[in-house]
Amino acid sequence: MVAKLAKTCTVRISPRQLNFILADKVASGGVSMWCELEQENFFSEFQMEGVSAENNEIYLELTSENLSRALKTAQNARALKIKLTNKHFPCLTVSIELLSVSSSSRVVTHDIPIKVIPRKLWKDLQEPVVPDSDVSIYLPVLKTVKSVVEKMKNISNHLIIEANLNGDLNLKIESELVCVTTHFKDLGNPPFASADASRDRNPEQMAEVHVDIRKFLQFLAGQQANPTKAVCSIVSDKVLHLDVLHEDVSLQYFIPALS
Repeated sequence: MVAKLAKTCTVRISPRQLNFILADKVASGGVSMWCELEQENFFSEFQMEGVSAENNEIYLELTSENLSRALKTAQNARALKIKLTNKHFPCLTVSIELLSVSSSSRVVTHDIPIKVIPRKLWKDLQEPVVPDSDVSIYLPVLKTVKSVVEKMKNISNHLIIEANLNGDLNLKIESELVCVTTHFKDLGNPPFASADASRDRNPEQMAEVHVDIRKFLQFLAGQQANPTKAVCSIVSDKVLHLDVLHEDVSLQYFIPALS
């Protein structure tokens, strides 16, 4: 999932969590991502020692595809070990114990080059502050959304996303020759969104954001399976916040509005 969203990413290792981070500045037009895995859901044994007792964390940068390729070979593994090592250069060493046909085991090792990130840069890699949205809405089946948006990208590079507190979502493109809109009805709004916004917002009133259609498609391409939950939050004319839960993995993705 992460490999399709970011060519390189930062991995944050802490006693409780693993995070995959993409920290392009939304204000200057980049997307940002915060992916969270609770270590107890993935590892039977987990040991780490950070910089100090107060800063018990490790930040490192790697090529997402290298890690993805290594983990693909572990799908039928008996055991998987991931260690930080130094083999002439800093590495994330992935050791995979595989069963062979004769029931004997063999170990496959991948050494993934990494760059250890110094502490002075950690402040730029913290969990993004989620802005107060005008409207939050549950997304329809993402495969359907992807199919619609892929057709739209042949007409326009800009996508207009509209939603209201009645559970309506519109995906719209406009060009000099044509205007195309796909409507989704009765999707539902998260309870917190309706409670916060409904005090002074007409449920029929649309909030809208214009985004780069390729950045939205990149997010959709990263969702290999339909998630347990997918919420789209619109901060009008500022940012599109996508919040996705895949069983034990949560992902937040921020796409800046086009000016």
